[in-house]
Amino acid sequence: MTDNKNWVFILNPIAGNGFVKKYEDTIKEKLNEFGVDADLVYTQKKGHASQIADVYAKKGYKHIISVGGDGTLNEVVRPLVGNKDVIVGIIPAGTGNDFIQILGFPNRFEDKHWPIFFEQNTMDLDVGTCNDNYFLNGMGLGFDAEVAAQNYEGEDIVKKGGKDKYIRHILKTLLFFKEKRMKFLSDNGNGYTDCFINTTSIGRRFAGGFFLTPEAIANDGLLDVCSIEKLSLFQRFRILPMVPKGTHIKDKNVTYYKTANLDLQFSEKVPYHLDGELFFDQKFDIGILPGALKIIYNPQGPHY
Repeated sequence: MTDNKNWVFILNPIAGNGFVKKYEDTIKEKLNEFGVDADLVYTQKKGHASQIADVYAKKGYKHIISVGGDGTLNEVVRPLVGNKDVIVGIIPAGTGNDFIQILGFPNRFEDKHWPIFFEQNTMDLDVGTCNDNYFLNGMGLGFDAEVAAQNYEGEDIVKKGGKDKYIRHILKTLLFFKEKRMKFLSDNGNGYTDCFINTTSIGRRFAGGFFLTPEAIANDGLLDVCSIEKLSLFQRFRILPMVPKGTHIKDKNVTYYKTANLDLQFSEKVPYHLDGELFFDQKFDIGILPGALKIIYNPQGPHY
């Protein structure tokens, strides 16, 4: 049984190369099947999901559901962080769908997952902070961010394509990426490095299947950091096949640790991503808000 009032589903029509539009009938069918009376609202521009979520939270809606990818969810939760009166949910409908595996659900719901979703089992999820923004899965600098940058045709226009586009962007970046000098300060120490990758995370998986931070726990109150120093081309191609299995963290060129705070600085503005969304900055004040988001998860699935 579900509380059939105060539900809103926020749908991103361009997520998953338009998959969301095809998914609308399925969502309506499941709402009817489980007796849930909900509003379905489509986003119209970047940032609109945050506006919609804020409006519905202020109206007193208790269930605010994101239908899209990781970037859509990131927008939805921005006005909801710290609001334990609201239950957040995600119906994965993006391309990479890296965040959803934290919750024990698959990249696409099957019939058996809908009743579990509407049971409303919840966990208190940690939320990462970077300067004035939030992240739920991870924040990436260096190679990771350059791969994200390759996913954009302009500042706000995401290139079309499925998971294969990530592989193309990864291979191109492996060949041509040049490391930049980075200053770091954390609970683990401080110093300088030529940054090939610096991924700071709540979750484990990125780019549709790369486990950069394989030991992350999403509600332990700590950030997992995977920092990889300057690599030769040979080293890049040697380490890359390790990442899908998470075995790269044993390599001598990789530093892996947990921290509650991390300060990073470059000599110029560099690209970085938050849950796959692209930004640029020079200094990074990174932290964590333990248990700041109440979210639906699958207790029967491989959640963490």
